[in-house]
Amino acid sequence: MAGKVVINLASGAEDAEAARFAVLVGTDAQAPSNDVVAFLTKEAAGLEKPGSDDVHAAGAPPPTELAAQFADRAALLYLCPVCVRSRSFDDAPLAAKARVKEAAALWEWIGDGGAVYRY
Repeated sequence: MAGKVVINLASGAEDAEAARFAVLVGTDAQAPSNDVVAFLTKEAAGLEKPGSDDVHAAGAPPPTELAAQFADRAALLYLCPVCVRSRSFDDAPLAAKARVKEAAALWEWIGDGGAVYRY
């Protein structure tokens, strides 16, 4: 049964393993035809910035490779606008499927229900 899944990632360089697991879970959630949105908040909003390949756990692919795999399966990336502005991440180019969106847009997208995973 297809559904909606939100992956809320708040970790960036300070917890590369959480970032890796969020992307892996989000990618796997897409396999059974679920619609998936990753909502990047706090430090995770900077994973779209150049240089984020330095943020990875030993033995894991770099974040841009994981993010590309995630996005290739038609997933959307929503970046918290307050997080982007407060950390001066707004000068970085965004990935093709990334949008700066407030939480209200996320709740509108999820509608009557879905699963939320937080990392």
